[in-house]
Amino acid sequence: MSTRTEVAIVAVAESDLGKTPGKNAAQLQAQAARRALVEAGLTLADVDGVFAHTEGIYPSLLMTEYLGVKTRYTDSTSAGGLSNLMHVVHAIAAIQSGLCEVALITYGSTQASDASRRLGGIPEDPRSPRSQFVTPYGQMTPLGYYAMAAHRHMYQYGTTSEQMAEVAVAARKWAQLNPKAYRREPLTVDEVLASPMIAEPLHVRDCCLVTDGGGAVILTSLERARSLRQKPVRVIGAAESQSHHFTPLGVKDWLDTGVSSTARAAMQMAGVTHDDLDVVQIYDHFTSGVIQALEDLGFCKRGEGGSFVTGGRIAPGGSLALNTSGGGLSYGHPGMFGIFLIIEAVRQLRGECGQRQVRDAKVSLCQGASLVFSAQTTLILGRD
Repeated sequence: MSTRTEVAIVAVAESDLGKTPGKNAAQLQAQAARRALVEAGLTLADVDGVFAHTEGIYPSLLMTEYLGVKTRYTDSTSAGGLSNLMHVVHAIAAIQSGLCEVALITYGSTQASDASRRLGGIPEDPRSPRSQFVTPYGQMTPLGYYAMAAHRHMYQYGTTSEQMAEVAVAARKWAQLNPKAYRREPLTVDEVLASPMIAEPLHVRDCCLVTDGGGAVILTSLERARSLRQKPVRVIGAAESQSHHFTPLGVKDWLDTGVSSTARAAMQMAGVTHDDLDVVQIYDHFTSGVIQALEDLGFCKRGEGGSFVTGGRIAPGGSLALNTSGGGLSYGHPGMFGIFLIIEAVRQLRGECGQRQVRDAKVSLCQGASLVFSAQTTLILGRD
């Protein structure tokens, strides 16, 4: 039975993208927020809920002050790359319970300009489990864990590096249709396999980009949304789950991503099936992770993801419109990618994507993963 929410997304926007020297993360978030407000026909005075995520501390309070707004509700939930998808779930609860009326969600990062992403990871409390039991042995986090999971998938199901490379090639083909994408030059399976090995079996082109960028999403009640400038996109299904902190020390099956439970719950709430999904956005930090997510989302059986993505199935013109912006593999990846899944899904449902537009798109699924199999969030969006 469907229990669809009465909350809608009324605006989405990006900041400047790629490399943005001279701008910090707060400036990129503010730029995206102002663009989104203009798109919706709202002002900063209308915003009474701020949901923000950055690599710093207290990001929602930072953005509240930086934008000069007075809020009734803030949320700085931080669970890695899917945090902004979680913020959508939390904003729905806040709006429906009357804690706020207009929720602004933001994210920003200057990771590329700062050259802050390092294979060795970031410093942390030496007393933490990861510092004690992982870092001393040279494991790269999260890259090393996803490489280990990819190895397991290859061993157990015969998945090949060529099949994983198909994910990167399909993403690049979508990016070539997106003027905002950071990497648009042609890419072949052979070129993916010839790119440097980072953590076997993952090559450079199996891994997401490192860029700058920011994004913003605005939600409000469906009733108010219908009086605003843009046609609303409803959040018709949403679910989240969490299982552990950064390091999967207690995870028994690294091929069980946890996606299946949130996908079932969100689709049940929305009252949709796989046949109803016109566009799918999956957090593509690594090509192997996309294959695992497709399996756990139910598009194919466990172990069949490698064959599922071959033959152009997920590229433009294929049967599954997946990561139509070019994704984290080719569009851009400013540290965390979750908000950009939402932005692309909304634009597809509003018919604004130009050459990459999926014809008559009505329903989209967004799937976000974080850290190392730590948390999952699934959103189902639909045209009002």
